[in-house]
Order: sequence, then structure tokens, then C-alpha cells
Amino acid sequence: MALSLAISPCPNDTFVFDALVHGRVPGAPPIEVTYADVDVTNTAAERGAFDLVKVSYAALPWLLDDYHLLPCGGALGRGCGPLVLTRGDRTDLTGATVAVPGERTTAYLLFRLWSAEQPPARIVVVPFHEIMPGVAAGRYDAGLVIHEARFTYPRHGLTALVDLGEWWEGDTGLPIPLGAILARKGAVDPVEAAGWIRESVRQAWADPEASREYVLSHAQEMEPDVVDRHIGLYVNEFTADLGEAGFAAVEALLGRATDAGLVPQTSSSRATAWTS
Repeated sequence: MALSLAISPCPNDTFVFDALVHGRVPGAPPIEVTYADVDVTNTAAERGAFDLVKVSYAALPWLLDDYHLLPCGGALGRGCGPLVLTRGDRTDLTGATVAVPGERTTAYLLFRLWSAEQPPARIVVVPFHEIMPGVAAGRYDAGLVIHEARFTYPRHGLTALVDLGEWWEGDTGLPIPLGAILARKGAVDPVEAAGWIRESVRQAWADPEASREYVLSHAQEMEPDVVDRHIGLYVNEFTADLGEAGFAAVEALLGRATDAGLVPQTSSSRATAWTS
């Protein structure tokens, strides 16, 4: 029986899952893949639409009753946080309309924690690829962006008002938890799934060229050098294993969000994961 997998088309996901998707992981079942932005997979996961799924860490409080958090395969690191971009010399978001990529994204949760004392006037959810052009054209006063936008925003004539990753790391000393891999309870054994994903990661690092064509075919017209920088930033030691620092970061994020009334109370993410 094939397992359903939902990941983004971003280079970090296709790089990590290439071997698993293409049947090169011994003992793993066939995989049926859906590619979608994380705001789409967050919603689909609530319906139990996939056996393995990439979601935002911010969405975990709505999902951990039905899914195991896997300690590998996701996106968590340092120096890779979301950016708040503006046009011109704006120094704050007073009265601003801010475009965000999804209401349950980690980026937006970090933004809400950062802006709690001075929130903007209005939030609009916008497909990720429309955010930077929209800010540049003046449709929005600011935009919250992730991933390759870290490398490309100057091309749109935009300025980074704040790096939310720098803010988070400076405030907590912890890495930034962005995207998690979940295994649906009753559909897939989390121990086996973690083993398949770790082997896929190992193969990706051992032979990066093996995934090159696959990664570039889904990279949404990203230049090869941006693809390489993207993978180098988001695929790191936490991809192979969250470890103590990774789990501490997830628990700090969800704990702060719960205390601020931004997400429901949830059991420890560590308790829902296979952590060996």
C-alpha cells in the first residue's frame, strides 16, 4: 500500500525527500506525493488528508491528537527566520496593512509574539508568491516572508524591518522552529517513518547531485545559486534529529504562544514524538 505524503515544492523539502519519494530507501513503501504550500497542508492535516505531512510548528496544537511529531525531516535552525519587509523608510507598523502567508504558519505566530505590544492595523492572508510584489506595488504596507525571500527581497526594492529569527534567537537563545513532519496515528508507524526519512536525508547529503533535477523541477523558477543557498540554510543538523535544542525550541514557541492566548493548550510536543 502506498503512503500519502504532502510537502512543499521548496528545495529543502524536495532535497530531503528525494530518495524516499523515488523508491531508493530500503524497506519503505511506495509514496504518493502532493506538493502544496504549508498553509494548505496545515488545513489538510486537520482533515487527516495525508499519512505523512509537512506542517508549521505553529499548527501543532490543533494536530497532535491525531499525529505523531517526527524528530527529523523538518525545518528548524539558526539564521533562517521570517522577515518583515517594507517599502521605503518605514520604521514601525503603526496603522499598517501586513500581508502574511497563512494564519497558522510559524512565521505569523512569531510575528504576533513580536508585535504584541504594537500590532498593525490589519492582517491579510496572501499566497506567498504574491507578498513581495504586493508590498513593492503598494498594495500592502508590509509583508511577512519566509524561505528564499531572504535572498531575493532586495530585487523588489524592499527593506527588512525586522528579522524575526534574530529576534527569537536573541530573546531565547534557541533555534527557530519552522516546519515539522507529522505521521498520522494508525496509518504509519512513527519509528519506521523516522527511519525512512533519516535514510533519505543521509542519501541526500551523501550524493547531492542525485536530487538535482528533481529539486530544480519544483523550485518555481528559482536560480540554481538561490536553490543551493536555500538548501544550505534549511537542511542542517536539526533535519536529521531535533535533539534537545530542537525540542526545547518547539516547547518554548508553543509555551509562549499558549501563555499569550494565541494557541490552545497542548501536551508537550516531546511526549508525542518518537525521540530515540
